[in-house]
Amino acid sequence: VTVKSSSRAPVAAAGQEGDEPSKEEPPNEEPWETTLKTTVVHVGAGEFQGHKVSLWDLLQSRYIPEENRKELLELYQAGELSLEQVRTVVTTIVTRAAAGEGAEPAAPEGGPRAEPVTTEAEATPLHGD
Repeated sequence: VTVKSSSRAPVAAAGQEGDEPSKEEPPNEEPWETTLKTTVVHVGAGEFQGHKVSLWDLLQSRYIPEENRKELLELYQAGELSLEQVRTVVTTIVTRAAAGEGAEPAAPEGGPRAEPVTTEAEATPLHGD
């Protein structure tokens, strides 16, 4: 049951029951969204290297394609993915995407590169056999 109040009640009134840990939750934010914003992970790759970042920020980063982001959020909201599963998937995608970026220069400098390496990574076999 979701209760939304139209008035901005003081925090003390909202936290009287003591069961809800999200006393600082913005008025229109869903509980699942708050959880993603407050769950912090360490990613050792890309622009996030050496920083702790919320799952929400990782999901909204350039490393997660929009279609993947939508699918992950839908599955998480529906209860088909646990928070731990979302964390694992998101950190794996970000780590792999960032590692792929590190293998190539950010901008081609010495001439045209006719062979995009990352676009067909799934279809390209790793071994010559």
